[in-house]
Amino acid sequence: MSSANERLSLTAHRLCAAPVLLHGAAVVIRVGVISDTHGLLRPEALDALQGVEHIIHAGDIGKGDIIEALSAIAPVTAVHGNIDKGEIRSLYPHDAVLPIAGHHVYVLHILDELKIDPAAAGFQVVVYGHSHKPAMERKADVLYLNPGSAGPRRFSLPVTCAVLCISDAGVDAEILHLAV
Repeated sequence: MSSANERLSLTAHRLCAAPVLLHGAAVVIRVGVISDTHGLLRPEALDALQGVEHIIHAGDIGKGDIIEALSAIAPVTAVHGNIDKGEIRSLYPHDAVLPIAGHHVYVLHILDELKIDPAAAGFQVVVYGHSHKPAMERKADVLYLNPGSAGPRRFSLPVTCAVLCISDAGVDAEILHLAV
C-alpha cells in the first residue's frame, strides 16, 4: 500500500475510532460507501474500504464481479444505476433501505429520483451517486452523502469513495480521495 493510501486508511480509522467525534458514542459502525465504478474497481478503493463492517454501492456498478470483490471485504448493499443493464439491473433494486445501529440509510443512484421526504420517513442518511461529484451536506437532520466516483476518472473530477460512521449517538462521514 502506498503512503497516500496508508494516510487514507488512517484518516478513515481516526474518524470512526474516535467516539468523541460522534458525541461520545461507545459503538461505531464503519460503512464503506462507493459509487460509479462503471466496471472498474481500483485497488486503491479496495484498500480504502478495508476494515469496514458493511459496504454500500450506490449504483453504476458496471460488472457483476465488482460486487463479488467488495463482498470479500464486507456484506454489500447495492442498487443499480442508469448504466446498469441486463443481469445487473435485475439483480439490484432501484433503491434500498439499510438499518444500522438504530439509524436508517436510504440508498439510490440518482438523487433527483428521490420520491420521499427522508426526514419525515425517519431516515438519517441518504446515499446517492450518479454525478461523480463527491458531496456531503446536512438538510433537516438528514446527512446526504455522494461518495463520488471510484471508477474511471471523469473530466477533472477526483476519484473518491467514503466512509460513513454510524453510532447510537449519530452519523458522520468522510470523503476519501484515492491516490490514483
